[in-house]
Amino acid sequence: MLKISDRVVNSEHSSTVGIADTATRIRAEGKTIYDFSAARAFEPTPDYIIEEAIRSMKAGETHQTMAVGTMAYRRAVSIKLKRDNNIIADPDKEIIATMGVKQGLTIGFLALINPGDDVIIEDPCFPSYRQLIHYLGGNAISVPLRAKNNFRWDKDELEKAITPRTKAILFNSPQNPTGVVHTLQDLELIAYIANKYNLFVLSDEVYERLTWGGRKHLNICSLDGMKERTITLNSLTKSFSMGGWRIGYVNGPEEIITSLNKLQQHLITSCNSFVQAAAALAFKEAPRQVVLEYWKEWEKKTVYVAKELDSIPGISCPVPEGAFFVWANISQLGMPSKVFVERLLKEEKVALVHGSSFGKNGEGYFRMTCSKTWDENKEGLRRIRHFVENL
Repeated sequence: MLKISDRVVNSEHSSTVGIADTATRIRAEGKTIYDFSAARAFEPTPDYIIEEAIRSMKAGETHQTMAVGTMAYRRAVSIKLKRDNNIIADPDKEIIATMGVKQGLTIGFLALINPGDDVIIEDPCFPSYRQLIHYLGGNAISVPLRAKNNFRWDKDELEKAITPRTKAILFNSPQNPTGVVHTLQDLELIAYIANKYNLFVLSDEVYERLTWGGRKHLNICSLDGMKERTITLNSLTKSFSMGGWRIGYVNGPEEIITSLNKLQQHLITSCNSFVQAAAALAFKEAPRQVVLEYWKEWEKKTVYVAKELDSIPGISCPVPEGAFFVWANISQLGMPSKVFVERLLKEEKVALVHGSSFGKNGEGYFRMTCSKTWDENKEGLRRIRHFVENL
């Protein structure tokens, strides 16, 4: 009998993508569904970016590029890093184009970890982190983000998780699913542990632009001893509503980028040429007004959804510090989070993501994306309220 590999058999489907795919199938059948599962923007990619891709294709830029990406794209990323993050990055040696953050993480882990190595991750966290580490033979070591600590790592718990096998720390800010925006104090803790135990750090900054209440995103590379050990990963998926374009970057030390280039040559050859052209335009200049309006609207929607959920008896939902989703506590309802979202989907045709899919410490919560239309948000909230009040 032919058998699929153990690494796949022993892994799990993505809860966020899986639920979104289920919602898409239901909608394709002509049925009503209110889908707040995947963290995806509702708005189309801005026209000026689309037009740049068209220009690139019509100019004949439809062939493979260098594995690290076009120089124009890498220079644009370098400009963005200096402007937005105060990071000086050599576009020729310290940046590589990737097909989004997931693909960047895949080659990053391939370059950094050997079978049996440990990678420290947050719990709760983006579900794919665990699976990517598992696929590459590593061990994902969860360190809890506790509500009593405002979903931030505790120094003693983080340091206790370090062993001789620990190779890297992976974190996300603004954080998925809690919406926490890491402060300088948070980053100093991670830097202290990384420097003390000589660890790599991978910083997933895909939500960097989505910080609310006047907060600012900070990059850990600015701290002493961190630039030479940090891999920064980012993309245009969220902030520029470009989820279908699959384009991002990794910034890191020359030795690491050289290794990623070697991997890229064999795994994907290169990112799409005309997509890089469009992304270069998005990165090299300050965001245009249309993009700024997206961000303002997402903040309004996120604040609105959080406050409306918080007003439902049995649900507690503070306004997140960043990202366009909310992290709602339903522990008072006495129902496992997976049962809650399954019943809600069946009875009210509303799709959310159960907290337990993000890790053990996500139990008792659900994540709801807020970047849909105002009408969809309001109707989804009405149905959630109806469901809870009739439990």
